[in-house]
Amino acid sequence: MEQSQPRAGDLSWRLSSHPITLLFFLGFRTSSLFIYLFGSIFIPNFILVFILTILLLAADFYYLKNIAGRRLVGLRWWNEVDTASGDSHWVFESQDRSGSVESGAPTQNATDKRFFWLALYAQPALWVALAIVSVVRLQNPIWLSLVVIALILTITNTLAFSRCDKFSQASSLASSAMYSGGMAKSLAGGLFSRIFRG
Repeated sequence: MEQSQPRAGDLSWRLSSHPITLLFFLGFRTSSLFIYLFGSIFIPNFILVFILTILLLAADFYYLKNIAGRRLVGLRWWNEVDTASGDSHWVFESQDRSGSVESGAPTQNATDKRFFWLALYAQPALWVALAIVSVVRLQNPIWLSLVVIALILTITNTLAFSRCDKFSQASSLASSAMYSGGMAKSLAGGLFSRIFRG
């Protein structure tokens, strides 16, 4: 039998531009769920399972926000607080991944992108399911508090990267329209059509 070669965009870590980053990213994403679900089987101490899960969630949050997002999809975000007024605002940063020769930008790896977005949206969905199970079982409210912490951390990253991606798409669209002259054409066309339509 002939074994087919993986194609770009397939879910194979071997196709990744950054396989070590991808493996650590997936490791952190799955380890907190694994410890939460099966930790009490291997570790009899509830407090140790709770602390390990929290530490793995924090490591996942940090690694995704500061390393994996930047290396796998070229996105980064952070929150800044104005010390004078106390107002906070989110800052989004995106790296040009078009692969264009003029800008010298790297090409977006389809496998990295697919793994990133799949894992980014799957983990909060799994934690929501675990929250529902925790509420239905009513076994121990402390487990529900752990799930709430997990939801806060994973949903924050998911929302931030989703907004960052929308921001990067909008800025790349605006820059391509400006540089290609499309923006000027569309403004002039819209202006003339309004004038002559009445």
